[in-house]
Amino acid sequence: MYDALFRLVLRRIPAETAHRLASGMIRGVGTAPVLGPGLGARLGPSDPVLRTRALGLDFASPLGLAAGFDKDAHGVTALGRLGFAAVEIGTVTGRAQPGNPAPRLFRLPDDRAVVNRMGFNNAGAPAVAPRLAELRARPLPGAPVLGVNIGKSKAVPADDAAADYRTSARLLGPFADYVVVNVSSPNTPGLRDLQQVGALELLLTAVREELDALPGGVRVPMLVKITVDLADADVDAVADLAVRLGLDGVVATNTTVSRDGLSTPQAQLEAIGNGGLSGRPLAERALQVLRRLRSRLSPEQVVVSVGGIEDANEAYRRIRAGAALVQSYTGFIYGGLLWPSRFNRELAALVRADGHRSVTDAVGAGV
Repeated sequence: MYDALFRLVLRRIPAETAHRLASGMIRGVGTAPVLGPGLGARLGPSDPVLRTRALGLDFASPLGLAAGFDKDAHGVTALGRLGFAAVEIGTVTGRAQPGNPAPRLFRLPDDRAVVNRMGFNNAGAPAVAPRLAELRARPLPGAPVLGVNIGKSKAVPADDAAADYRTSARLLGPFADYVVVNVSSPNTPGLRDLQQVGALELLLTAVREELDALPGGVRVPMLVKITVDLADADVDAVADLAVRLGLDGVVATNTTVSRDGLSTPQAQLEAIGNGGLSGRPLAERALQVLRRLRSRLSPEQVVVSVGGIEDANEAYRRIRAGAALVQSYTGFIYGGLLWPSRFNRELAALVRADGHRSVTDAVGAGV
């Protein structure tokens, strides 16, 4: 019933309204006293062949939910019960901000894609931190790995970006299983300029220092998220920087500003306007970036592949190309509530069909 509502009703209303309703429905279904734990037992990843070790963490499956769906960490538990082994919240900024004016989220069904220009709308790190603290204070069986994606506040000048990221790292880092530094959204003016190696090195060094100074002495893994639109030479430069700085990995890739090769009519695209495109059209370039990163990063550094992953077959292609973990967002939007559970079953079957004892054995097997 819930999956039918998700797929057949919510798609017929404005995209951002549908997202709010779906998010509320997921939280309600996942946390209801009767349905919640039982739902997790039925839908959560339980097949041992899917167990994954990456970033020094144990994942029940390589499947994670990409940043953007649960910006303020309202639905982490429920999303884990639906079958996501990891949930990356955010993007969270140092200051609360409303994001860009609506409408700012659009579906492109002909391309199985979404365009968004949300603009990092979120409650801000000071408001999200207590919510994460509460999650940590009441750990539940089968809870997903918690990633925290941090970005630059729109009101903060580029020269002050490092301090802004430091604020988020200091407030949210104590509760994160890993932290992702997002410099790749096209919807915050000047943000992508931080992907240039000189600026990026200063920024990543600052965030790493902040995380290393957290009380408790536990090292929080740190990754950087890059755009699919980077040229090959820039991908290489980021990979080399990641090696030099000892980053734990790279999340590749974020949305694209390109509209090349789409089936959606040009008039509709022009009416939608600017924004980052996610979904199926990113698949081939995201795979190319993954392979390029994997060829330059050290073996212990993780690539989290995201962009155009809408089924287990595409995810398995990324895993065989060297991705230790995969993430989806648009695939979930189009697939519905049961999509993560179905994905995990199908991925487990693919791994076994190749004769592997675990999905980890398949990482890089196609290189």
